[in-house]
Amino acid sequence: MFLLDTDHLGIIQRQTQPEFSRLIGRIGQHPPAVFFAPIISFHEQVSGWNAYLHRARTSEAIVRAYAMFQQILADFARMSVVPFDAPAAAAFEALRAAGVRIGTMDLRIASIAASRQWTVLSRNSVDFARVPGLLVEDWTQ
Repeated sequence: MFLLDTDHLGIIQRQTQPEFSRLIGRIGQHPPAVFFAPIISFHEQVSGWNAYLHRARTSEAIVRAYAMFQQILADFARMSVVPFDAPAAAAFEALRAAGVRIGTMDLRIASIAASRQWTVLSRNSVDFARVPGLLVEDWTQ
């Protein structure tokens, strides 16, 4: 099973080339049922656009922010979204207690994957490599 980090999800959503072609090519080699999006990525994307909306000073910017909320909602409605549940929370606390120091959102994503023994797909291999035993692959290379 594969957990898509927010950066890989963003590449898919924006179809950023050339990474998009490489990523989709690799994804196409597997059945769709093995890919999941973490609820943390939904949180990150909504938080980013919420901050944008709070700074918006024009009608155009406000319309753009709400359009992005609509798009994020539609995107995640089509995905298999995995929760940050009690096993993930326990993994998160254990990793923090063990001294793993990466960003909170990345550690939450790592904890979801670690609690299920899944592979994280991310370009952020430097931070995720700090999580003992976590499998991380970058499919955009």
